[in-house]
Amino acid sequence: MSRKQKKRLGRICCGALLFILAVVVSGLELVTDRNVQVILYLIAYFVTGGDVIKKAVRNIRNGQVFDENLLMVIASLGAFLISEMSEAVGVMLFYQIGEFFQDYAVNNSRKSIAALMDIRPDKANVKREGVISEVSPAEVRVNEIIVIRPGERIPLDCIVTGGSSRLDTVAMTGEAVPRSVREGDPLISGCVNLSGVLEARVTSEFSESAVSRILELTENASSRKAASENFITKFARYYTPAVVVTALLLAVIPSLITGQPRVYVYRALSFLVISCPCALVISVPLSFFGGIGGASSKGILIKGSNYLEALAKADTVVFDKTGTLTRGVFKVSDIRPSASFSENRSAKEAEDELLLLAAQAECFSSHPIASSILEEAKARGLYEDSFRDQSDSSGYEELAGFGISVRLSGKRVLCGSRRLMRENGIAADDLQEVKEGSHVFIALDDKFAGHIIISDELKADAGACITALKKMNMKTVMLTGDHKKTADIVAEKLSIDEVYSELLPQDKVELAERLISQERDGGKLVFMGDGINDAPVLARADIGVAMGGAGSDAAIEAADIVLMTDEPLKLITACNISRKTLRIVKENIIFAIGVKVITLILAALGAATMWAAVFADVGVAFIAIINALRASSVKEINMTAH
Repeated sequence: MSRKQKKRLGRICCGALLFILAVVVSGLELVTDRNVQVILYLIAYFVTGGDVIKKAVRNIRNGQVFDENLLMVIASLGAFLISEMSEAVGVMLFYQIGEFFQDYAVNNSRKSIAALMDIRPDKANVKREGVISEVSPAEVRVNEIIVIRPGERIPLDCIVTGGSSRLDTVAMTGEAVPRSVREGDPLISGCVNLSGVLEARVTSEFSESAVSRILELTENASSRKAASENFITKFARYYTPAVVVTALLLAVIPSLITGQPRVYVYRALSFLVISCPCALVISVPLSFFGGIGGASSKGILIKGSNYLEALAKADTVVFDKTGTLTRGVFKVSDIRPSASFSENRSAKEAEDELLLLAAQAECFSSHPIASSILEEAKARGLYEDSFRDQSDSSGYEELAGFGISVRLSGKRVLCGSRRLMRENGIAADDLQEVKEGSHVFIALDDKFAGHIIISDELKADAGACITALKKMNMKTVMLTGDHKKTADIVAEKLSIDEVYSELLPQDKVELAERLISQERDGGKLVFMGDGINDAPVLARADIGVAMGGAGSDAAIEAADIVLMTDEPLKLITACNISRKTLRIVKENIIFAIGVKVITLILAALGAATMWAAVFADVGVAFIAIINALRASSVKEINMTAH
């Protein structure tokens, strides 16, 4: 409990004791002097509600006239004027009790966000000229070596250059099982080193690190309001002055007609207390905040409550293939030189020369397929990293969605998709039956030299994710730049409804727009991807979901939701959180408005006392807030459940 909460609790307890004393003294007539009774009630009133009066006055000065503070002051002081002193103090006391529990509930809902903020690293041990210095992470430059001791939080994104250890990654990925790392493994900033001392080379500045991106996304999430929140904000703006005018009319007109001002002023005051919209104004944003906080604790970062609300309405989920549904860890499974390239060479020589040619062409690319070709060439002893610096390649050009064009020793080499061959008028017809895998076609001086088959494998939870989406009555689609037969095999294994293959980035955007145009009944389209080429369609989709664990910076930046692990099944958890949050928001809106409308009618008819008014205000707000806290608690989906 914060210091502010303790202070408020002390004031409530003191005010409650004074209130009880005033009730006992006046009820038992221990003091017959009416003035003394009034003074006792006034002391109890100002001790209990002094801060509410101050807030009302301050808000009026700032131009915020009609809020719950002013309504409570008018209602309680009005009760004093008609000699309902016990109800005047009681209204303020129970209002303060409700506010106390409300603050407690809000602070409790912030715990998951506050815990996330604790991932911010305070220091970095940088090694410069053999000396280790403790500096701010923002001062460390790319390629510098840092030392991470056991128990320390990893300050920057880096790659292990020495040592081995185990990492606690729960704050970043939601994964409870520690992960082992050794030389060559990447480290994500924000994780905690559990055992050994690590030396690591920094790969990005602090402002570009994973922990900085996460903090920025979380801190900015509340600035993007959902439609429900915007509705409540506008509703409160017009609703409050309307009820003040209605209460004034209720007090004046019937009083003039009946000659009973005391009766109708009391009803008007009860009407004012009931009309406070705090249950709506507080519980709806709190529900979304709870949902965002609950998601973050499970490694799902939602950039705003508007995206959380949109996800609850999703009816179509579109997936990229490589790195999203498949592991994206490619391996050369077959090398097939063309008949003309194999002339005057043994089968092994032809394979090795074709592989080396592809490795030399791909050595400047960071694409996973290029990496798999380089790894295979290194494993066969055909290629070393030093060859890159000695290369006499020129005219290197990476063609998005097609492949690479480069000149090696004066000869033009094309390395990429079948489409690249077709675009350059190169026949690649002497292929055997295509089997599962991605194909890299190679041409030397505009003559087909052969192709290399790269295999990928499905992620362990990809099937469970698709199955769960189908149970939620969602349509599933896969978009990929890969070969048609490879894409069809993956789609068949996962039972995906529609599949589109051999697509360029712009083709994916066009297809996404077509699917969006087909949406009906307010349905939303989700796109999940992880690569640079997915950034345009992530930005175009109703809800873009990026894989944060190994996804590109461009994809993470363009996405609306980021999954901090490479697990498609996290999307199901996010969908469940969004649906539960929206359900709670609707429950709170219906409950709060329903109770208030009924009680307002009863108050206007004289059938509701000010105590009923207290329940309709404080009680309804408290119940709605407690209900809102459920949004932060959603059971995580795992593969064993499918």
